[in-house]
Amino acid sequence: MPGLDDPPNPTSRLKSSPKTSAAALTGRMLRLSWRYRRQCLAAVALNALLVVFNVGGLGLTGLGIDYIRHEVDRTSSPPKWLFDIQPPSEWPPIAVVATIAASVLALAVCGAMLKYVTAVAGAALSQRVLIQLRSDVYDKLQRLSFRFFDANMSSSLINRASGDAQAVRTFVDGVIIKVLVVLLSLAVYVAYMLSVHATLTAVCLLTLPLLFCGAVGFSRIVQPAYRRSSELVDDLIMTLVENIQGIHVVKGFAREKQQIAKFRDANRRVHDQKRSIFRKISVYQPVMGLLTQLNMLVLIGYGGYLVVQGELQLGAGMFVFANLLHEFANQVGQITNIANTIQSSLTGAQRVFEVLDAPVEIHSPPNAVRLPRAKGGVRFENVAFAYDGERADGDAVLHDVSFEIAAGECLGIVGETGAGKSTLLALLARFYDVSAGMISVDGIDVRRLDVDDLRHNIGIVFQESFLFSNTIAANIAFGHPEATDEEISRAARISAADEFIREMPDGYETVVGEYGSNLSGGQRQRLAVARALLLDPPILVLDDATASVDPETEHAIREAIQGAMRGRTTLVVSGRIGTLRHADWIIVLDKGRIVQQGTPADLLHRDGPYRRMAQLQFADQPDQPEPLAAAG
Repeated sequence: MPGLDDPPNPTSRLKSSPKTSAAALTGRMLRLSWRYRRQCLAAVALNALLVVFNVGGLGLTGLGIDYIRHEVDRTSSPPKWLFDIQPPSEWPPIAVVATIAASVLALAVCGAMLKYVTAVAGAALSQRVLIQLRSDVYDKLQRLSFRFFDANMSSSLINRASGDAQAVRTFVDGVIIKVLVVLLSLAVYVAYMLSVHATLTAVCLLTLPLLFCGAVGFSRIVQPAYRRSSELVDDLIMTLVENIQGIHVVKGFAREKQQIAKFRDANRRVHDQKRSIFRKISVYQPVMGLLTQLNMLVLIGYGGYLVVQGELQLGAGMFVFANLLHEFANQVGQITNIANTIQSSLTGAQRVFEVLDAPVEIHSPPNAVRLPRAKGGVRFENVAFAYDGERADGDAVLHDVSFEIAAGECLGIVGETGAGKSTLLALLARFYDVSAGMISVDGIDVRRLDVDDLRHNIGIVFQESFLFSNTIAANIAFGHPEATDEEISRAARISAADEFIREMPDGYETVVGEYGSNLSGGQRQRLAVARALLLDPPILVLDDATASVDPETEHAIREAIQGAMRGRTTLVVSGRIGTLRHADWIIVLDKGRIVQQGTPADLLHRDGPYRRMAQLQFADQPDQPEPLAAAG
């Protein structure tokens, strides 16, 4: 992983792949929905049954109206009984009306129970899709190389795994299921209306083409707005994360008011963008609703004429027709929500699929060489590397680096900031692959090795040691969760961490705060050394582990490192001569090239960057002997 000395020059915004067409994105989301086809069909079937209950209730209500009207006015048309099922002739009218009312009530109760079952099934499907989608995104993020994370903002990745995944999830229950339910409902309503009066049905549905054109036009207008909204949410999350992680800097420079204003501005931009989308929706919905209400005017005019002429029943005809048109309007109104959801889903899908489609650059080859336990020999042969993947000399971080370390030896690596020291260590662990040349362990190209085997053979202590919000024991055993208490405490003793751990309130079960906030820098580093040593790795990599600690802590960590190095091949990056004096060999990097190499004593006697660095450090410590005398 690149350290502070050689940043990869990341971009300020997530690198997006070329915009994928809406048709291609829709196709992928349809394939995603196909994985849950059984649950989707079950939800559609439940909704279809609900439609049947609603239509049945309307039909019975219309029948009741016609029956009552006929009983009051015998000159009116007699009711048309459903399926020619008539009540016994000896029944009094009140018994017939009560039976019809009871049937309507029974259908209503069944409908209410069915709505509950449908809602529960829909919620279960929704959460199942969301959990799986977020798991897929997280799984892919775990397998992507450091190059991907160098180029992309963490705030955008967080938003894609949360908000955008939620938007893609809505395509299943907010688009696929709703579209099927709407189409099925409209088909039932239209079929029923046609059975009542075909001409009246055709006249009342003349506005359908306008509704379709309106939905298409609305989709084209709001899709760019949703894309911009996601980008603004990325910025909002980035502002929040940066200020939480850098709160000590904010407070140290008394910038609370300015940062509050910055977050308020980011929040306002999201609010304004959402409000702009809401305005478009607020205009679109009433216009579509007005078009559907025109159907009611047609019904009152033409349908009323048919009732007067005796061509249409008042209850089973006019009343049912009016309610079906109302239900029809409600279903058409769903088209607005569906169109809105589609645009949100398309925007989210574009961003989620960019993560899922990102190439996994670092992976084990098909016939990977297994290396359960390496001897520890390391060789760099003409290694060149550039973070953008190209070897152009202007962009390369390393140029033709070659050296070899025998098993059990210690190599010191020094150089100015940006020389490529941390990059060199990252290449050994295959956090990146070389742009040219080869790195081998025990004579085997690391690109031929199983990645997990390679990394299990390398214990890494980074310059800034990250700890998880868990117990001290769990942090030490992060790379080996099955480790016993004795193995954990042994690693802690070697790293000089056991003493301070036992002084903690709960010892090894003390919970470490976020980022190790309740521990000192030296304590965090010693735990990081213990974590690396628990695997008993034959190769140990130390990336300037004493760079940002006080002299006393540095001395303790240095002693821990000395104990850890015994019997291991060790690569130590450090800018401090004291840390490197026990190295067998030292290489000096300058702008990605090896400009000096030799033993510590040899380099101190030769004019060059290493000697000058030693003179500067000893000049700051007048009580220390001269570097050449110390070397002798």
